[in-house]
Amino acid sequence: MNSHAAYFALDLIGTFAFAISGAVAARQRRLDLFGILSIAFMVACGGGVLRDVCIGAIPPAGLSNWRYLAASMLASAVAIFAYAPVRRLRQPVLFFDAIGLGLFSVAGAQKALSFGHSAELAVLLGIVTAVGGGVMRDVVLSRLPAILDREIYATAALAGAGAQVLFSYAHWTQWWTPWVATLLCVALRLTSLRFGWRLPAFRGQRTSELPGDEQHDRGARNP
Repeated sequence: MNSHAAYFALDLIGTFAFAISGAVAARQRRLDLFGILSIAFMVACGGGVLRDVCIGAIPPAGLSNWRYLAASMLASAVAIFAYAPVRRLRQPVLFFDAIGLGLFSVAGAQKALSFGHSAELAVLLGIVTAVGGGVMRDVVLSRLPAILDREIYATAALAGAGAQVLFSYAHWTQWWTPWVATLLCVALRLTSLRFGWRLPAFRGQRTSELPGDEQHDRGARNP
């Protein structure tokens, strides 16, 4: 398998995995058929569309290549007709989301590199590709996005995209390198979920004690 075919396979498998997570989340919220299909496609292709617009790959692959829509519809069908066995997986949305996160972070970074962009931008767009669809899903379903909830989510995508860029700059372009980078991201995400790893939170002043508020409060008390 040549490198182009390998990264295209990553993209399609990631599309399927993310679409599964979106369809299951929509099913859990008791959305209708159109809602399930829409959320699945949004999660599967949202991040990739953002990436392609940023790097100038117009029209975006998620909108111009029928295979992405087909993968999304197939995943929706699996979530609808095989919901019971999928549901028996422990936290299925998180499981499939982690797989999609790893696949998309690597494929997104590599596509940015193939368009001649710098290592820094490739890592950033790898993260955008990986987390964009999930953020859209959570916003539409009125949930707090994982990247804002102290979880090891965008950090895991950073690890996968960073590893892929490192491999590329080191000229390690064997067939296995994208899978190693993907595994690193997925393993970090799933391990963090298993052991409850979270990013540190900073316990600062109360909202009423933030800079500028004290003067405002004094003015309110002494008109």
